Formats: sequence, structure tokens, C-alpha cells
Amino acid sequence: MKFRGKIIDIACLNHFTRVVTTISKLTKMCVLRLTPDNLFFVLSGKVANGGVSMWCELSQANFFDEYQMEGVSSEDNEICLEVTPENLSRALKTVQNAKAVKVKLTKKHCPCLTIAAELPTLSSVSRVVTHDVPVDVIPRRLWHEFKEPSMPDFDVSIYLPPLKTMKNIVDRMKNLSNFLVIEANLNGEMNLKIETDLVSVTTHFRDLGNPPWGDDASQDGGPSQSRDPESMVEARVDIRRLQQFLVGQQVNPSKAMCNIVHQSVLHLILLHEDMSLQYFIPAVA
Repeated sequence: MKFRGKIIDIACLNHFTRVVTTISKLTKMCVLRLTPDNLFFVLSGKVANGGVSMWCELSQANFFDEYQMEGVSSEDNEICLEVTPENLSRALKTVQNAKAVKVKLTKKHCPCLTIAAELPTLSSVSRVVTHDVPVDVIPRRLWHEFKEPSMPDFDVSIYLPPLKTMKNIVDRMKNLSNFLVIEANLNGEMNLKIETDLVSVTTHFRDLGNPPWGDDASQDGGPSQSRDPESMVEARVDIRRLQQFLVGQQVNPSKAMCNIVHQSVLHLILLHEDMSLQYFIPAVA
């Protein structure tokens, strides 16, 4: 197993750092899956993390100037590492003005992702800063847990309002309740609601638009094909999970949308030209 990559372009370095920092706000531990063409940050929906799962996909060619890897074998040409994204984010943040950054899988006292940065200098002597981020190598028999989650057979898909606006609303609602109901329809309307014994608050959004797959994604005449466009579909979720997603977001996506499986799952998607992030929050009764 070998992996080494090099980032020279400072914009690519900054963007990669923002992505890793976003991941670090969503989870304390995750799996970094390396393939010849892509990097994936994966969190599988176990009860230990509240059933939340995440899938972030990056095209290596859009971030790395050099990228070489050899997987476990020629048939299974992948590497899976358990990593603490906060440690990776912290290391990357300290080398933002570097001339070049190398990332390499090394064996020190334990397996590590070693980040070596060549920093600018006024003299002819080069300055290199090195960070060792400990990782655990995940054995081949467990890889099946970290495959791309299937797209849920959703009832409604809708574009999200500006994430900053949504974050400000959720921040205020969090002071009033632990749970939030998010509901939407095929007419581009979405509501955020909280209801307690003392207070009921609803924020309405209109004209958000529905992604084109909203009409036919539920295959074979599924619920979304026959659904009344005005009919609302809802999911009641832990407001902290939604806030965590909105607070951590640093990638400024070109598109942000959510799919709702009625009273089951809230599936959030951020799309950028060179990365995608999916985040699944289970509904609560």
C-alpha cells in the first residue's frame, strides 16, 4: 500500500482545506477512502453517531498536481483509512501559504498521513514543516461498510434556500426546541417548523424550485410521480444535526438541495464543480 500526493496550486490547497474543515464540523471520526481517481470521506450511519451518515466525493485531479497510489492489491486498488478530520484540518490550516504541500501515507510509531509543507523563505535555505496525522488502516473485510449510499426513494426533492439564511433561522429555533420539522412539496415551497407546548414557529420559503429529477427519480411510477404538487412531505429531525451541517459548511456550493423521504430521512446534498457532499439525517418520531 502506497499513497503520495502533491498540491502546488494555492487555490487548490485552500479549497481542499475548506472541504476537510467542513467534514471536521460534521464528525469526529470518518473513513478516508483513496482510489486512483477519487478521494472519499465516509461516515456510515451507525447508531453510535445518531444514525447520521455522510458521503463526500472529490476528484483527485482537481486538487492534486501529483497523485500516486497503490492499493491493497491490483484487484482491490483502494486504501481505506480511519482518520480524525479535525487533526487533518488543523495540519492543513498551518500550511496555507506553502509553496508546495506533500501528503504521504507513512509508517511511524503507527500509520500516519504525513503532511510536509515547503514554506516560502527569504534565504536560500528551504523551510519544511511536517505534520504526522495518525490513521488506522481499515482491513479489506470491512470495506463493504464504506460504499456509496444508495439514493433514497424520496417523496420530494427541493433546492435549499441560501444556507446562511437557513443557518440563522435554525440557530434561533434551536433555543426553543430540540426538534425541527422540515417540510416541502413539488411546488418549490419549504417550511421549517418547531412546535412545543409554549410556542409554535414556522418559517416559509417559496419559489425555491425542484431539481429536474424530482419528477422521475422515484422509479416505476413511485410516489413522487403521482403526488399532488401542493402536498407537503415532512421529516422531524434532531435540530442539532441540521445545525451541525449548516454551521460546518465552508465549501460555498453551486447547488444545495434536499430530498425528503416522508417521516423517514432528510438527505442533504451540496454540489460544487469538483466535489459533492451528501449528508443523511434520520427522522425521529
